[in-house]
Amino acid sequence: MPLSMHPHVVLDIAVALLSTLSFLLDLVADVWAVVQYMLVGRYLWAALVLILLGQSSVLLQLFSWLWLTADPAELHHLQPSRRFLALLHLLQLGYLYRCLHGMHQGLSMCYQEVPSECDLAYADFLSLDISMLRLFESFLEATPQLTLVLAIVLQSGQAEYYQWFGISSSFLGISWALLDYHRSLRTCLPSKPRLGWSSSAVYFLWNLLLLGPRICAIALFSAVFPYYVALHFLSLWLVLLFWVWLQGTKFMPDSNGEWLYRVTVALILYFSWFNVSGGRTRGRAIIHLFFILSDSVLLVTTSWVIHGTWLPSGDSLPMWVTIGGVCFFLGLALRMIYYLWLHPSCSWEPDLVDGTLRLLPSKRPPKLIYNRRATLLAENFFAKAKAQAVLTQEVQLNGVL
Repeated sequence: MPLSMHPHVVLDIAVALLSTLSFLLDLVADVWAVVQYMLVGRYLWAALVLILLGQSSVLLQLFSWLWLTADPAELHHLQPSRRFLALLHLLQLGYLYRCLHGMHQGLSMCYQEVPSECDLAYADFLSLDISMLRLFESFLEATPQLTLVLAIVLQSGQAEYYQWFGISSSFLGISWALLDYHRSLRTCLPSKPRLGWSSSAVYFLWNLLLLGPRICAIALFSAVFPYYVALHFLSLWLVLLFWVWLQGTKFMPDSNGEWLYRVTVALILYFSWFNVSGGRTRGRAIIHLFFILSDSVLLVTTSWVIHGTWLPSGDSLPMWVTIGGVCFFLGLALRMIYYLWLHPSCSWEPDLVDGTLRLLPSKRPPKLIYNRRATLLAENFFAKAKAQAVLTQEVQLNGVL
């Protein structure tokens, strides 16, 4: 049968392929760096990269398995047995299998003249979990590993070719994971149109430009005070974990899994914004932005006052501060442009119960399959959208109407 050129299917396959290649490229960069560190006798650096890689992989497989077991058995009836999937996750291959399965689902729809609504919904279900797992992996491994490499470069004053490769792939991979996650959330809400190419480009750039200075500030502090960065991270992480707990998250199927989720979210908040609860998000986002900005300024100022204007590598600290400041304000300007002019708009009406704004009911029929986890986060991220056209009172199971 001829291949179908359904634009939604083709775009999902392309995004899945890019996400998988980005994950594999980041893995190759990590292994390459470990081998090079071992060859030159930098065993501590190699051990730190391996520790970050190992803990990230374990948590990633754990999230994937917990979500898989929480889904109704009939939802994944075309997948292998649970025992085989458990073995894949034990071998640290669960996430990669999810990526391949998602691409296979998309390719199978290309052979349908008109993909069914059920197949399209199931493809969205798979891509939502994959994008969130990729986001977790980016902040559990890629971001800390990127900070480590930048600290090594700033301390040593030189960067090898494999380090530049790892820095570039990590920056691009993290920004892509944020964009893919944001794009995936829109599939949960029929009132929100899919992210366009221009909006995607601006969203990608402002995340890259805001995340870069934050990572560089931590890397600078790590290069100057390598024995105090762990204390700094732990203190801020505990504050952010307490903040997440106060918001009363209800994402995972059980309490133990919920604490695992909160621990992960607190780590993401250490580097970037991540909304975890409903209500108006603008205030919390501004508070987090000023909190992270103040902390970054404090880290740079402490390094400048105590160590002086020259880094251990011989580079000028004011030069790096200027570059970081320009990137931050440019990223902040692009973020404002995105939310003022490129963020999709909806029709709203006042809610008679609590005075907030809610989405007008959509005329589209409800999905046969939906991802409860991602839909909850989508309602939190798009605070005004209750997605009442998608979720009905008859839904009792996670994922099946």
